[in-house]
Amino acid sequence: MNDVEPGDTPATERVGDRLRRAREAQNLSLAEIGQRTRIPLRHLEAIEATDFAALPSPTYAVGFARAHARAVGIDDVEVAQDVRRALATLPRAPQYAPYETADPDRVPGRGLAAVGIGLALAILILAGLWYATDLFRPGPGSSEGTMVAAPVAVPTAPLPAPVVTPSVQQVRLAAGDNEVWLRVYDAADKTLYLGTMKPGEGFDVPPDADGPRINVGRPDQLRITLNGTALPPLGDGSRPIKDVKVDAASLAARSGGAAAPVAAATPAPGNPAGAGTPGNPAPSQPLTDDR
Repeated sequence: MNDVEPGDTPATERVGDRLRRAREAQNLSLAEIGQRTRIPLRHLEAIEATDFAALPSPTYAVGFARAHARAVGIDDVEVAQDVRRALATLPRAPQYAPYETADPDRVPGRGLAAVGIGLALAILILAGLWYATDLFRPGPGSSEGTMVAAPVAVPTAPLPAPVVTPSVQQVRLAAGDNEVWLRVYDAADKTLYLGTMKPGEGFDVPPDADGPRINVGRPDQLRITLNGTALPPLGDGSRPIKDVKVDAASLAARSGGAAAPVAAATPAPGNPAGAGTPGNPAPSQPLTDDR
């Protein structure tokens, strides 16, 4: 057998073949790689077959390939570059749809359209004249000089009291200066987000998610905000973290206090809205760490 030593990868070897060869050299199965990376087996098979078109998007292709590379102990940055070069060779779907002109035989002529417009205008004019003459014509039993009754004021019911509704607590996770691999899932282990975020990219945790948690490789590079207020990092980056709650209440508690919902209401008539009143509540203060 002609074994290929590490570092002597053939120039024509595909990135998927490199990952498969590294996995087989460690006597690992695809199922074991899936347990380590939490990547579905069908996606791992597509990566080792270099079939990146079968993955949901180019971002998933790069993120999954890097996770596979780290699991088998090869350079994930080099693998990511090879995946991007392979993605650049894939054909792209057309960005526009050809415009089909209408069948001239089915389009009415200009003369017929003008006749239709003229008939419609004539009908409208006749209807307006008929309504106007009937409006000023005295009805049965009426006579000229009859006084018109003054309108009677109808008492109106008082307006209902304003309803105070709490605002939605929004948690946002975003990459800092470097790429961040991240998985967000709920209490039922349903994946809400999985992939590698590039600097500047972010993900809004659904407010109705049931007990959202995260696994992240570089917690120091993950930027977390609660309703636009920046929160401290979840770790110093010395090691990955997992199963950390990222719901609004848990993050607020980690930051030194519970998140207070902001109430919004409509001021009652005759009561000017002032700071601290039910119609105009005072702005909430940003969370601080008292520890």
